[in-house]
Amino acid sequence: MVGKLAIFLALVSVTTVYGQHDPHFVGNRTVMVHLFEWRWNDIAEECERFLGPYGYGGVQVSPPNENIILSGNPVNRPWYERYQPVSYKLETRSGTEQEFQSMVRRCNSAGVRIYVDAVINHMTGPAGRGVGTGGSSYDADALSFPGVPYSSSDFNGRNECPSGSGDIESYNDAIQVRNCRLLGLRDLNQGVGWVRDKIVEFFNKLTGYGVAGFRVDASKHIVDASKHMWPGDLKAIFDRLNSLPTDQGFPSGARPFIFQEVIDNGGEAISSKEYIGHGRVTEFKASTNIGDVIRKNNGQQLKYVRNWGEGWGYIPEGTAVVFVDNHDNQRGHGSGGAQVLTFRNSRMYKMATAFFLAWPYGVTRVMSSYYWDQDFQGGRDVNDWIGPPHDNNFNTLPVTINPDMTCGNGWMCEHRWRQIFNMARFRNAVKGTSVQGWWENESNQIAFSRGNRGFIAINNDNYVLDRTFSTGLPGGIYCDVISGSLSGGTCTGKFITVGNDGNAQIYISNTDEDPIIAIHADAKL
Repeated sequence: MVGKLAIFLALVSVTTVYGQHDPHFVGNRTVMVHLFEWRWNDIAEECERFLGPYGYGGVQVSPPNENIILSGNPVNRPWYERYQPVSYKLETRSGTEQEFQSMVRRCNSAGVRIYVDAVINHMTGPAGRGVGTGGSSYDADALSFPGVPYSSSDFNGRNECPSGSGDIESYNDAIQVRNCRLLGLRDLNQGVGWVRDKIVEFFNKLTGYGVAGFRVDASKHIVDASKHMWPGDLKAIFDRLNSLPTDQGFPSGARPFIFQEVIDNGGEAISSKEYIGHGRVTEFKASTNIGDVIRKNNGQQLKYVRNWGEGWGYIPEGTAVVFVDNHDNQRGHGSGGAQVLTFRNSRMYKMATAFFLAWPYGVTRVMSSYYWDQDFQGGRDVNDWIGPPHDNNFNTLPVTINPDMTCGNGWMCEHRWRQIFNMARFRNAVKGTSVQGWWENESNQIAFSRGNRGFIAINNDNYVLDRTFSTGLPGGIYCDVISGSLSGGTCTGKFITVGNDGNAQIYISNTDEDPIIAIHADAKL
């Protein structure tokens, strides 16, 4: 009997841990989008009018809890103030607690899950005394945050941090990385029972509202995250989280989805593999590498992606979250540098995104940005701090929608670019299939099918791709979802004819606006 009980408890433990790798997408949906700095009301509308109907599975939202208000000259209300918590009250410039709760429910009803960007490593930086976005007072110097409440006994002190300054001085010292301050941010001690209690309380409140999971962050405005917390402390917190509510469409016993921001480019004391047991991890190397490949840096060629994923030294497929860019590295912060592709390199960006959405590795997250004017001085953009589009009182502007489905008011909305949302639909259509029929030209032209459900070809060379391919698809006429869509029973872009033998003639000019052809079973006439 004892042996059977032990086996049962072990199985429960495994289910609990690996349940946290599941994003809980509805139906065949497979892609999430990061609506960076959007207001809660705008996200709710976007779930209903676009994300749900166009097949997106989830939204990562900016931190919803009360943060510091940073005002000064020239830095005034920067985006990174959202990453300096004052309390766990749900009051920010994105909206109120009531608006947040309504957004979650509306998005779940539209089949779109919500994932919260959660900052639990620290509180504010060395900001002295002030009042946060929810009206809570704080004294950062005294380590007093009564809105939680936290006091000095809840933070890592000089007894825990071995560096001379109290800040991280060496990333080759795991104790410094986890017990010392990141850029002066007041570093919480997640080994303290009270701190764990308050974080668990915060998370459980959010899941009670219907939030499906969490991206665990710990950064100010230079990326570095979950690795600043001990894996055992995180596991102790995650294991105490409530199951997701069935009244919001989650199955009984479903565990919150966890994905942790860990930059692991090798050469440091901490590895991303230390964190994959209790949630997925953001695989930053994929962002850097795809930028190098598409830009053809250092002899990189598109043909090399034939073993993309673990063949490139990445973490296992079932433990990864991947992206072409994120809100940090599109600003030059953290990992990736100048090779990271963003909306400013739209042709290359769409190629990289199309490949990520066609290739079966990890959960893919699409970035949705806002515009800012860059000003490079001394090799860096000195405007990288600029916050979201706002009025004269720094109220975030609403996301307006233009007649062509693009966004106004300074919002870029890459997730609404036809080439990107149609590739999200491609990924949905080919879910569960493997890569077959790989072809390359020994340079920068590739093609492959996803079982008998989809086919893609990309031309990143400076000459035409023109040949017959075995697509793996049944015979018929398909809409190329890059140049157009299936709409009203016809193709608004190119038609691709697949013969009864599965073959199709594919022509992609190197001068095409988007040198990609993609077809799938759900875009067949």
